[in-house]
Order: sequence, then structure tokens, then C-alpha cells
Amino acid sequence: MGKIFSDKEYLALAVAEAKKGTNRTWKNPLVGAVIVRGGQVLATGHHHQFGQAHAEINALNHLVSLKQARGATMYVTLEPCCHTGKTPPCAKRLVAVGIKRVVIGQLDPNPIVSGKGVALLKAGGVDVKIANYPMVINHAYNFFYRHKRPLITVKYAMSLDGKINRENGVRTLLTGAAAWRDSQKLRAAQQAILIGEHTLQVDDPQLTVRQQILRFPPIRIVLVRNVNSLRTDLALFKAPTPVWILSQTQLWHRLPPQVQVFVANEWTPQTISALLAKKGIQSLMVEGGSYLQAAFISQNLVDQLVVYMAPKILGGQGLAAVKGALLPELIDFKQFTYQAVGADLRISSQRED
Repeated sequence: MGKIFSDKEYLALAVAEAKKGTNRTWKNPLVGAVIVRGGQVLATGHHHQFGQAHAEINALNHLVSLKQARGATMYVTLEPCCHTGKTPPCAKRLVAVGIKRVVIGQLDPNPIVSGKGVALLKAGGVDVKIANYPMVINHAYNFFYRHKRPLITVKYAMSLDGKINRENGVRTLLTGAAAWRDSQKLRAAQQAILIGEHTLQVDDPQLTVRQQILRFPPIRIVLVRNVNSLRTDLALFKAPTPVWILSQTQLWHRLPPQVQVFVANEWTPQTISALLAKKGIQSLMVEGGSYLQAAFISQNLVDQLVVYMAPKILGGQGLAAVKGALLPELIDFKQFTYQAVGADLRISSQRED
């Protein structure tokens, strides 16, 4: 028999297991599970990909024999599901195989599950403990179900004098390769990316994740006045991943099949957030431009801020970061972190939730 760890230590193993599914579970949370009996870890499992088996089932499948589950304890980062969706309910399966005790890192904030999975386990005679373990995963998932909107991040690069571009309307490359690679990882963690029409015209970006192939890449969203004014040769349209155009006019000409157009008389941070919430999008990164980012900040709809500061000074009448933000009071961000990325500095912070 090996060393018997505490519930907290076994849950830490489950969290480490959950992280193996990073960037593959899409709208599902990262979940990890560990099966223990007599101080021995019998099996581990995690949710590999959206639509596939959940962590609890994968852990059971990794047992040498399913008979080992009877009388064992399962440590799972999130409350086991109790409904039939793309997969059968995990809570029923744990009862059926004879799991004796389940230690849960946190209750599932999704109202389809919240508390119901625990109730099903207890009704089946399983001893359940809610550990309320401090999770470092599923930040956007938890935020979405608590606040009924996506977690919104504003990201930009700026010079030491607070400018993001020169005054001539030509894209200014401020940061180096290390910052670019880091921003690609940040982009890969989002379910949607948003830019404005000016950024589209000046930068002609792809808005794709180039460092890795994602099963569920972020939806690329562009806010424009008139969708019919967009050139069909834009880099945005050359990649097959989904594009959403938020327009004030109806589309009257053909665009590539991956493009979907949404029309409203006026698009505001609130209406954009509401559309994404309706579509189940849990995280949004506003990449540009300055005025669009200012609009979200002015409406108090920014939850995280990521700034790459380059050791450069632009001077002149360069475009300032979050240009035009009218704030009735200071917006206070907490938990600042600083990290050198090559020659640049990454500053990130978040609002208190």
C-alpha cells in the first residue's frame, strides 16, 4: 500500500488530469477524475473532447477490471452530470458500478446539473463530499453560468507612451515574436474573437490560431456598418473556420459558406454580449480596435485585461489605447501579474468576480 494522501491532494491530481483536455472540450468544462481505494490510485481519466465520454467514465474504463470500482472513492473536479446529453448521465453510472464515496471539487453551475447530480448519487447510497476546492480551471465556464454572459477579455499591445498605432492608419508592429506566440495561446483559449471594421481594413487579419490545430477554433467576429462593403478577398475569408459578421444592413451578395451574418439596427457591447450568451459562447476576446475596446470598457463589460507593452515610444499623434473611453469612475482591476515575453512585458489583470 502506498502513501494515503488527503482529499485535497487527490483533487489536485484530478485537476492535473483535467488540464489534459485543454482547448478540446469547447463549451464543456475541463474535468478530471481519480479512482482510489486503500490509498492506491487505481485509475485516472479526463474529458478528452466535446461530445465524447466524460472524465468519470474514462476513469472507470481505465480500471483493470470494473469490479475494482465497488467500494472505491472517486475524486472528480466537477459534480457528475445527471442528464442524458451527448453521453449518458455519469452519476447513474457511478451508482451502478458500486462507487462508495465521491469527493467533488465544486458543484456544477450549469442549472441542468447544479445539485441534481449530488442528489442522484446520495439517492443511490453514495457518500458525497463537496470539497469546494479552489479551482484553477473552467474560469469562463463558471463565469458564464453565474453571470449569464461570456467572460470578456480585452487584449492589446502598446508602446511605453500608451499608443497602439502610428497616426497614419498603417499597422504598427510593436511587439516581438515571443509576445506573438503568447498571444496565440491566449487566442486559442477563447471561444470567440471580436474586432471592429477599422482593424479589419488596416490589418486585414486572419484571426486564426496558427500555433496549433484546434478541433474547435474560436469564432471570428467582425463588427461592421455594411456587410456588403466587405471585400471578398479579405484574409478573414480564406480560412475555413467560422466567421460571424455583425452588420447594420442585410446581406445581398454571396459570402463564403463559413460566414454567418447577424443584423441589428445598432450593435453595442450589451447586444453583442447578449447574442453570444444566447449562442452559448462562454468567452470573448476583444482584440481591436481601440474605439471598440473603449466601448466595452465604458460599458463596464471587461472582466480581464491583457496588455503587451513594448519598449518603444511612438510619440506624435499616435492612436492611444482604449481611445474615447468615457468612464464615470475609475475601473479597478485586481490580481495584476507581470511576465517578460522576449523583449516585451505582458501585464494581465482581472476584475474581482
